Amino acid sequence: MGGFRVKQPLPSDSSEHIDPFLLLHYAQNHAAKGSQPSAEGVPPHPHRGFEPVTFIFQGGVHHRDSRGDDSVIYKGGVQWMTAGRRIIHSERPPPALTDEGGDQEIIQLWINLPIEYKDVQPRNQGFQKDEIPAVRSHDESVAGGLYEVAGPIRTYSPVLALNAIFQAGGTYDFPIPESYGAFVYLLDGAVKVNDDRLVLGEHLVHFDLDGESIRIEAEEPTRLLLMAGEPLNEPVVSSGPFVMSSTTEILEAMRDYQIGKMGVLIEEF
Repeated sequence: MGGFRVKQPLPSDSSEHIDPFLLLHYAQNHAAKGSQPSAEGVPPHPHRGFEPVTFIFQGGVHHRDSRGDDSVIYKGGVQWMTAGRRIIHSERPPPALTDEGGDQEIIQLWINLPIEYKDVQPRNQGFQKDEIPAVRSHDESVAGGLYEVAGPIRTYSPVLALNAIFQAGGTYDFPIPESYGAFVYLLDGAVKVNDDRLVLGEHLVHFDLDGESIRIEAEEPTRLLLMAGEPLNEPVVSSGPFVMSSTTEILEAMRDYQIGKMGVLIEEF
């Protein structure tokens, strides 16, 4: 994807999407010292109808878009963009990373927008690590965000996003509303899920809507992303960077991009 090699556990042969989550890309890349930002990352491209969300685990992401937003989010932060009716953006490694060289590790997740909000004005919410609440369990085995701690992101449907770090032997029960669709993606390590299944790093587990919690027991040090959200139960029609509710709307999005109605992004390096 652009300058990234990505692993894509969602969609897959077994799960087209996990409502309201549409796509997950996991990428690990190394920027060589003295490399050019213009040759790295993902160049300008359009989006409509959903929210591309980027979690940064190593390095950083330089976001620029056709509405004039220009920001760099570093390790531990999140770039939560609402494409809405139209936007063009790019995602590059920050200049400091290409100047000195270093690793970049990210997850990008696409979250669907309800039909009534697909035409909202775009917005960008970027938060650094120190702006995102963190909690620690009583036995210091897990860090992340839970219901009693509200995160700073404004969303258009109920969504729970947790980045958790487990020590070996750590155990935690994550409360999840029964009506929510949920999944866990392991960046590394190994865990036992709900006292049953052993899951290794770089694998995704999709949960049925029939429980009130997800129990994680770490077999070794593990980092994971847990996502849960209220299903929209609405039609999904996607093509490339556009996610709408009908084929007609997809064709309109393609037309609008081709005739320049989605704006322009000119990068300066």
